Amino acid sequence: MKKLSLLAIALAATLGISSCAQTTATGTSGVTRTQVLLVSAEEMNAQAEKEYAKVLSDAKAQHALNTNAKQTARVKAIANKLIAQAKLFRPDAKDWKWEVNVINSKEVNAWCMPGGKIAVYTGILNSLNLNDDEVAVVLGHEIAHALREHSREQASQEVAKQGALQVASLFGVKDSNLAIADKLSTIGVMLPFSRTHETESDEIGLELAYKAGFNIDKGILIWDKMKKLSGSQPGLLDSLLSTHPSDDSRLENLKALAEKLKTEGSSLK
Repeated sequence: MKKLSLLAIALAATLGISSCAQTTATGTSGVTRTQVLLVSAEEMNAQAEKEYAKVLSDAKAQHALNTNAKQTARVKAIANKLIAQAKLFRPDAKDWKWEVNVINSKEVNAWCMPGGKIAVYTGILNSLNLNDDEVAVVLGHEIAHALREHSREQASQEVAKQGALQVASLFGVKDSNLAIADKLSTIGVMLPFSRTHETESDEIGLELAYKAGFNIDKGILIWDKMKKLSGSQPGLLDSLLSTHPSDDSRLENLKALAEKLKTEGSSLK
C-alpha cells in the first residue's frame, strides 16, 4: 500500500509538469476542453512531414497521385476555402505548410496530419458521390483534428503512460499487459481518434465549413450517406467510423449546431 501511495504521488508529479492548453478559439461550437500536451508541436509536425512525404511517394510510384486533374482541382479549391478560415480558430494556422493531395484508392477515407498535411482518397468521393458541401464537411472535420492537435494529444498520452510505467518500475510494480507504442509516427498518424476527439472535430469542422460559405444543412448529410454505405458494405468504414459517435446521435448533434450557426452566426471574427 505504501508503494502504491508513493507511486500515485510520483505519477501526479509527472503529469503536473505537463503543458496544458486550449488549442483553439471557442467559437459558437463551444469546444473548451483543456488538453495535456507533453510532446512538442515541432516534433509532431516534423514527423508528419516525413510520413506525408512517404505517403505521396508511395502513391506516385503506384501512379495513384492526383490522377484526375479536374477532381484534384475541385478538392483543392474546397480545401483552400476552409484553410483560409482556419486562422479564426488559431492564428498560427495561417503559417502552416498546408498541402492537399488526392490519392486514387477504393479506400473510403480522408485525413489531415499535424501541420496541415491533407489527403483525400477517391473512394470517399466516388462511393458516396459527394457534393461540394459534403466534401467541405468531411475536410472541415479532418482539418479540425489538426487544429485541435489531437495527434499531439494522443502522443502525449503515450508519453505520460511511459513515464508512469518508468515510475512504477522504480517501486517494483510490473504489468506485462501494458505496452508502449514504439514510434510517435504511429500515434496520431495511424491510430483512430477517441470519441471525444471525433465530436470536437465534428463541431469545429462544421463551424469551419459554415465560415467558409458552404451549405452546412446539405453538408451534414454526408454522415447519413456514411451510415447507409457502412450498412451495405460491412467492414468498409471500420477504420473511419470505429470511434465515432453513433450515426443517429452525431447527425442530431450536427443538425442542432447547424441551426444555432444559422440563427446566431459564428462568434469567430
